[in-house]
Amino acid sequence: DKIRFGRSRKSMLMSDKEKRVTAYHEAGHSIITVKEEHADPLHKVTIIPRGMALGVTMALPEQDRHGMGKKEMLARLRVCFGGRIAEDLVCEDITSGAQNDIEQATELARLMVTKWGMSEKVGPVSYAEGEEHMFLGREVTRTVNHSEATAKLIDDEVKVLLTDAYAEAERMLRDNMEGLHAVSEALLVHETLSGEEVNAILRGEDISASREAEDKARAATSPTDDATQNDEAGDAAEEGKRSDDGRPAEGFAY
Repeated sequence: DKIRFGRSRKSMLMSDKEKRVTAYHEAGHSIITVKEEHADPLHKVTIIPRGMALGVTMALPEQDRHGMGKKEMLARLRVCFGGRIAEDLVCEDITSGAQNDIEQATELARLMVTKWGMSEKVGPVSYAEGEEHMFLGREVTRTVNHSEATAKLIDDEVKVLLTDAYAEAERMLRDNMEGLHAVSEALLVHETLSGEEVNAILRGEDISASREAEDKARAATSPTDDATQNDEAGDAAEEGKRSDDGRPAEGFAY
C-alpha cells in the first residue's frame, strides 16, 4: 500500500464536510464493487488519507489473472464512477476527488476501443493512438496514424462506453441508497471497513459489536499493531505479496 498509495496521513486535518464527502465517495465505489457481478471482490475501503488520495477502495481478484474480459472491464468502468455519482446524489455537489477515477475510466475505455477491438463500430482494428515522442527534449509530439473521421469515431465510442457505464452505476446506487448511507456512516465511525463488513452492512447487519470485540482483542494481544490496523487499505498490494485471506496481490484501487 505504501508503494502504490503513499504513506497514510492520519495527522492530516480534514473538515467534517470533507470527511463526509469522502465517506460517501468511497461508499459509492464499494457498493458498486459489491453489487457488480463481474467486478473483483471488495477487499477493503478506507477514508484515511493515503498519498494524494483522501480515501481508497481496493478490490482483489479471487485467483491469479493474466487478462481481463470485456464484462470485467465494463464492470470496472462502473465502479470507477461510483464515487462521483455518490457525491452528486447525496452531497448535492461534485468535487475534484473523482479526477483519478475519471482518468482511469477514460484510459480503460480508450484501450477497449483502440487496442482490444471491443467497439462494434470501430471494429477489430488496432490504432497506434497516443504514441508520444520527445522533440529536442522539450516538446512532445503525438503520432496518429488514422484520419480525423476515424479519430472522431473513436472519441464517440469511448464516450458511449463511459456514459453508459455512468448511467448504469447511477441506477445501481439509486437502487441502494439505504446501503449507501449505512456504509458511509460506518466509515465515518470506523474509518476502515473490510469487504466482509461492507457486505454485512448491506445485508442490514450491525457490525459495531463485532468491531468493538475485535478491537479489544487486538489491543489485548498486540497493542502496537492496533495503531496501524486501520492504516491498512488492502494489506497486500505490492511486490508479489498476498492478502491476509490468501488472495493474490494483483488488484485495483479507486
